[in-house]
Amino acid sequence: MTAAPSPEVLRAPLVVEFPFTRSLGPVQSAFLTGLRERTVLGVRTSDDRVLVPPVEYDPVTAAELRELVEVAPTGTVTTWAWNPAPRPRQPLPTPFAWVLVRLDGADTALLHVLDAPGPDAVRTGMRVRIRWAGERSGAITDIACFEPYEGPQAARPVPHSGEFADPVTGIVTPARLDYTYSPGRAQTAYLGALADRRTVGERCPSCRKVYVPPRGACPTCGVATGEHVEVGPRGTVTTYCIVNIKAKGLDIEVPYVYAHIALDGAGLALHGRIGGIPYDQVRMGLRVEPVWTSNGRFPDHYRPTGEPDADYDAYKELL
Repeated sequence: MTAAPSPEVLRAPLVVEFPFTRSLGPVQSAFLTGLRERTVLGVRTSDDRVLVPPVEYDPVTAAELRELVEVAPTGTVTTWAWNPAPRPRQPLPTPFAWVLVRLDGADTALLHVLDAPGPDAVRTGMRVRIRWAGERSGAITDIACFEPYEGPQAARPVPHSGEFADPVTGIVTPARLDYTYSPGRAQTAYLGALADRRTVGERCPSCRKVYVPPRGACPTCGVATGEHVEVGPRGTVTTYCIVNIKAKGLDIEVPYVYAHIALDGAGLALHGRIGGIPYDQVRMGLRVEPVWTSNGRFPDHYRPTGEPDADYDAYKELL
């Protein structure tokens, strides 16, 4: 059966976000706690270089580094790039420059932002100083930004014990990616058919395999696919796994089964959750059918049809 393609390729904003949690060793703990106290620490290497931000192991010799020193809150811009349109959650809401700043007393540069009225006010070699955040918690954002500075270069770094009251021992950093996703012609047709509770794939004109979901081209033959083929709705469980860890925000009780399901007429299996049967009764060859919720744009899960299990030879090429 052939289905008409969707008249308009879909586009939608997507956000991928998760918290990244890490514990801090003695060097990073001292560095971030120092920022909370308006103190910038670096670490000295065996060849007398000072690295800022500090690292725990020498990038050249791999030797352990523990000799902390305090450097100045002033420095020199070594290179820069203008950002005319800041994105949400970037350090400044107005246009700014990304800068690498070699703080006085350091031999390496620190990446941060410079608050400047425009790109004409920024240059390599300009002098800058730290503008501290009003509220500090022990994070790189305790440096609100850098700002232009006309003063002289500070003295050499001085030794520091790295000891502070109530040291920061761990941080949680949100990782976030905002982007606009377009599934393309093939998957737009696939998603449009799902809205009508149909599953539509595309057939390769060379090997004749039906891809569900469609990819727009056959990865085996390297040719475009264009013939729309409706498959299913019933299918066969080819392989599966039992999930025993509950995902945050997912309202499904564990254990449950997630399976590869080869829909009738498809040339490869797709993913789907199995319901309507105890998890320990799911098996390879189980015949299943989709279950839709009232407003669902895709099957909520698949349940047994009651048919006899499929013979292994019928799906062995789809494992």
